[in-house]
Amino acid sequence: MIAVLAVLLAVAVWSAVSGPLQKRGVTAALFLATVGVVAGLALPDVFDVDIDPAVAERVAEVALVLLLFSDAMRIDLHALRRQLEWPGRLLLIGLPLTVLAGVGAGLLLFPGIAVISVVLIAVMLAPTDAALGQRVVDDTSVPQRVRQALDVESGLNDGIAVPLFLVALSVANAELESSIPSAVAVNIAEQIGWGVVAGLVAGVGGGALFHFASARGWIDGRWRQALPLLAALLALAIAEALGGSGFIAAFVGGLAFGRTVGRARTDIGVFTESAGDLLAAATWVVFGAVAVTFALPMLTWQVVLYALLSLTVVRMLPVALALAGRHVGLPTMTFIGWFGPRGLASLAFLLIAIGEGIPDDDVVIPTVVTTIALSIALHALSSVPLIDRYHRWAQQRASRDPLAAEAVPTVLPRRRHAHPSWPLPHDHTP
Repeated sequence: MIAVLAVLLAVAVWSAVSGPLQKRGVTAALFLATVGVVAGLALPDVFDVDIDPAVAERVAEVALVLLLFSDAMRIDLHALRRQLEWPGRLLLIGLPLTVLAGVGAGLLLFPGIAVISVVLIAVMLAPTDAALGQRVVDDTSVPQRVRQALDVESGLNDGIAVPLFLVALSVANAELESSIPSAVAVNIAEQIGWGVVAGLVAGVGGGALFHFASARGWIDGRWRQALPLLAALLALAIAEALGGSGFIAAFVGGLAFGRTVGRARTDIGVFTESAGDLLAAATWVVFGAVAVTFALPMLTWQVVLYALLSLTVVRMLPVALALAGRHVGLPTMTFIGWFGPRGLASLAFLLIAIGEGIPDDDVVIPTVVTTIALSIALHALSSVPLIDRYHRWAQQRASRDPLAAEAVPTVLPRRRHAHPSWPLPHDHTP
């Protein structure tokens, strides 16, 4: 009970000071994970007793589902169909290359562990976090095409990584009965296929219900915000029942729901988004208090080096290769490559793996935890200066070359947290 009280107090403090801290690049994840580390070091026995890993896993998963759904709700599908090239290349070329690069780095740095454990690390750290990267997506000084590419990539890559993760976990635990290639193919088909089906059923069904009832004035004002939340949870539940990816279901469901309800999507997703933010906030306190403090004694120079490589070369080189030949400037490739933070998806994968049991956990756990922790700190603290610097370069490039890839007009939905009392430093939206 004391651990729960500590989490609630930490989230309450963050909510009170979030405005000024966010303007300086301090994110909820950074603040709350830091508080969690301090609390975990001060009260280690309390958090060990009170926190159930299965509950923490579920909270992280639901938080990610709600955030994916609410973000996808606002994506303009007409614009997205015309601008699929960058997100598509990041997902279909960049993501597989990121996994391969992660495996290569792991084989070099961890020669003493099983190859499948290295694969698990690479797959768990391949997806980027839609919420942790939201600062970049929100800032209107970043070119719209760059923001949309990062937004769509982070919305879908965790779901695409799910089948690879499940196959790797089955191999690690010697549970796989078929060959690895066929298992990968079957898992990809099931996870993506059933995930899409679940998302469409929940999104179209929930959106149609909202549109029908709203047009007749049947929905009480207080319940308008409830339907998107229920549709997101329904997408997760259907996906799990069918054997599909809840993350893909959430993103596809959000797209379908937003498309079905039309313009109302910009107003009715606030509660879903806030619920996701709240669950994510609680997750980051627990992450700091339990995961980081648990991993600290197991840190080695190999673990720290892998984490740094994962956030830089392992991510940035595949992004550069994915965008090569598309008239994209090197600063844009670097910017997109750097702002691929690791967060809730990687943490959810790790919690699932811990629950199932993983070999070489003394290497796998601290490597994943260290990468997430460094990502939370480095991506948050670098966001303000790097956005400012990239903004100046992008303006100069657009003035010299109006046909530059970064300057292509792209319609974006309204940004998250668009509250007039919390303006972003570069936000000049009227």
